[in-house]
Amino acid sequence: MKAIWTGSIGFGLVNIPVKLYSAVEASELDLDMLDKKDHANIRFKRINERTGKEVAWENIVRGYNLNDKYVVLTDEDLASAAPEKTKIIEITEFIKEDEVNSIYYEMPYYAEPEKNGAKAYALLRDALQKTGKAGIGSFVLRTKESLCLIKAEDGILVINRIRFAEEIRKPNDLKIPSSTSKPAEMKMATELINQLTGEFDISKYKDTYSDKLMKIIRAKSKGKLKAVPVMKVVHSKTTDLMAQLKASLGSSRKKAS
Repeated sequence: MKAIWTGSIGFGLVNIPVKLYSAVEASELDLDMLDKKDHANIRFKRINERTGKEVAWENIVRGYNLNDKYVVLTDEDLASAAPEKTKIIEITEFIKEDEVNSIYYEMPYYAEPEKNGAKAYALLRDALQKTGKAGIGSFVLRTKESLCLIKAEDGILVINRIRFAEEIRKPNDLKIPSSTSKPAEMKMATELINQLTGEFDISKYKDTYSDKLMKIIRAKSKGKLKAVPVMKVVHSKTTDLMAQLKASLGSSRKKAS
């Protein structure tokens, strides 16, 4: 794995030098874009809109359009906005992890200590495990500041990047029903939920779509074409919510037996 950020975790006056590594990788297949005519690969080029010529990476700079005029920013400018946050994740407070709504979670990273930070790393990890708490801090990654949640998991410090409140859209435009559910319907829905309740085991859930798509790719490569199944959305024959709930309960009972 390649480190995507190098810096420190600030824990009071304790400084823990760490490297961050992405904790996730995509499971979908890497599909290329091709020209329909000859299946040639499509390449994206960085084109100067004035000259129409391609621009090399080393000649590309970043800028902000302010009053219809670009202000060019150097790496030094970007770092000077908050130099400490480009190198330090300062823990500002500790909270219970379940206090953070799942809508704020964005991306997880593994934190690995540098050799001279191993002891302090282990101390913070063990203290978080003992107290059941998580640390809140912030840092800058690729010109963007993010909040983060620091927790101990399976002997590792995991840094979860989380969104700011201002990044969450308000659901004001959504048409949400304001009516309350009938007691009998609520009782049936609760029973259905209880019947389908089990211990969560993430290993039970697989990316089956990618596996099936890979089988189609291999079959097509051998000239073995299969008929595409026609899928139709079939709506329930009844709009009676109680009838639908009873049918669902009966179906779940059969599966359980």
